[in-house]
Amino acid sequence: MSILINKNSKVLVQGFTGSEGTFHASQMIEYGTNVVGGVTPGKGGTLHLERPVFNTVEDAVKQTGANVSIIFVPPAFAADAIMEAANAGIELVVCITEGIPVQDMVKAKHYLAGTKTRLIGPNCPGVITADACKVGIMPGFVFKKGRIGIVSKSGTLTYEAADQVAKAGLGVSTAVGIGGDPIIGTTTREVLELFMNDPETDAVVMIGEIGGGMEAEAARWYKENAKKPLVGFIAGQTAPPGRRMGHAGAIIGGAEDTAAAKMKIMSECGINVVDSPADIGKTMAALIKK
Repeated sequence: MSILINKNSKVLVQGFTGSEGTFHASQMIEYGTNVVGGVTPGKGGTLHLERPVFNTVEDAVKQTGANVSIIFVPPAFAADAIMEAANAGIELVVCITEGIPVQDMVKAKHYLAGTKTRLIGPNCPGVITADACKVGIMPGFVFKKGRIGIVSKSGTLTYEAADQVAKAGLGVSTAVGIGGDPIIGTTTREVLELFMNDPETDAVVMIGEIGGGMEAEAARWYKENAKKPLVGFIAGQTAPPGRRMGHAGAIIGGAEDTAAAKMKIMSECGINVVDSPADIGKTMAALIKK
């Protein structure tokens, strides 16, 4: 089953013929993802990577039945690409693009509220269901098939967590990189809820960062709805207040935004918090064996 994507997902690539779209689409196809085509305005009717290219998402959906889209569109046009996908009825949109203006994302998020479309990202590594489907830019070989879910604000720490889980003799059901921007589509809590209700996920790794209130929201939800073990880690423990660290959303603004405050809230809500990402795998293994 997994969450969000599986081997039957029909994936469309927006920004298909650009260098980023070409490189990552070919990697996704190599992984076994069912990439049914792509969209590049003005290049409709051509073939790229032996897949059809369409001028619009609407045309692509009509011709291919695509239900998932991944966006490799430059920042100035990415919010429009998100809205175009939603307008065409795409159920899951994964936006990789970094640097989308906040005002554009406010508009896109408002637009999505009236649709059935779920957005992952922007500025994220995407979603992978191990050995079945990769809709993103993560290195597929790191993700061994298993029953541990991963939800993370950080791309590289998603890969690190997957590697830790594999080294502990466990594997991953689905990993979701939600992105580190101030305005994103799907929150940590929403992904956590999907994992808690997924019969093929036995436990979850939750990786957060300084800045924002998503981890506290997820922790409080977990306290009320805990069904499965949860291992948590917060990146940015040594970050100085007031300075933006890497991700646009990673800036300490209030008392609950610090790593220490988040870790305290998570611990109080029954989450097994680790101080270092190096401890994720062994902590999870110990919990699973209980």
